[in-house]
Amino acid sequence: MSGRRVVVTGVGAVTALGHDAPSTFAGLLGGRSGVGPITRWDAKDFATRFAAEVKDFDPATVLEPHEARKLDPFVLFAMAAAKEALADCGIDLEKEDRTRFGAVVGVGIGGLTDIEAQHNVLLERGPRRVNPFFIPKIMMNAAAGQISIRHGLQGPNYATASACASSAHAVGLAMKAIRWDEADVMLAGGSEAAITTLGIGGFNALKALSTRNDAPQRASRPFDRDRDGFVMGEGGGALILEEYGRAKRRGARIYAEVKGFGMTADAHHITAPAPGGEGARRAMALALRDAALAPDAVQYVNAHGTSTPINDPLEIAAMKAAFGEHARRLAISSSKSMIGHLLGGSGAVEAVVTALSIHRNVVHPTANLENPDPECDLDCVPGEARTMEVRNAMSNSLGFGGHNASIVLGRP
Repeated sequence: MSGRRVVVTGVGAVTALGHDAPSTFAGLLGGRSGVGPITRWDAKDFATRFAAEVKDFDPATVLEPHEARKLDPFVLFAMAAAKEALADCGIDLEKEDRTRFGAVVGVGIGGLTDIEAQHNVLLERGPRRVNPFFIPKIMMNAAAGQISIRHGLQGPNYATASACASSAHAVGLAMKAIRWDEADVMLAGGSEAAITTLGIGGFNALKALSTRNDAPQRASRPFDRDRDGFVMGEGGGALILEEYGRAKRRGARIYAEVKGFGMTADAHHITAPAPGGEGARRAMALALRDAALAPDAVQYVNAHGTSTPINDPLEIAAMKAAFGEHARRLAISSSKSMIGHLLGGSGAVEAVVTALSIHRNVVHPTANLENPDPECDLDCVPGEARTMEVRNAMSNSLGFGGHNASIVLGRP
């Protein structure tokens, strides 16, 4: 680890388990599934007819209704998580030098809801009826830009796009901005809203989604022998990262320190991981090296854990290679087993969960892990939440395109 130290002083989340971080974490600890039948459109002709939807979300909690109508749901989810994280950290923005406060927000796909809607308008009503806000609504940097505008954050501001690793990259790069003295405070986040006809249809065409329509809540089953694909989720997550000395001086509550970050590429295949999980292994090893931690200093891994036949055993193999014999002493769990896969938003939400696990010394279970895959023979926390000392933890995100990102968080 080099440069200035970075800590987490605020968190926010919007998921199928709740519209804030505490309710999301409580749902995960309770083993509660947020998965159910798709309600927004008729999915009867789709191979997959369920998802982890964010229910009863009111955009007016984020923005005035006339302003909210100008934004795609993925932007609103990111802004809601950001608003919560900013309130949670206790920083008074009116007293801040906001040229030293930035935001990096990861997104995997962007404004799919409005792409579909405006394409229909174009076909049915002609080009003159396309919404003038269409492009500003769908562009992938809209979440980062809108958060910056809403809160006056004038420091480093951009979006990261690396599929399912997008917001893990956002956390790592936001941390580096503080380490390198480009900012004192950064909002790191991610979001996605891809539970649409094109989103579900596209992933069905890839044969990537579970089709367990008779039992949706049992469909996401990472590391289980009977898994048949991932479950689409949606929502957003945000963390306030702050220079350690500054946070201490203002008496901030510190959830965890961001100790290390590693990122690699498989250079192998656009959707399939590298053999043996080699790219993921290197990302984990680099994150441990960056954190100046030996493998046996880590107690918990919040796994990428998608519940797909190919990904899960390769991630386990990568952990065995990165952690050696200590891998068998790790507690490992997958948040996706209950909130689904938030694609570009997953890394940020899972980093929030990992920080809360450190802060509270408890890890959530992997839901639906009933018949462990023989190739996934590590401790993946079946059954119930586990109270345990969590001094250091890792959060993994592995994306289509061969993008791998690992974050190490721990107690300061």
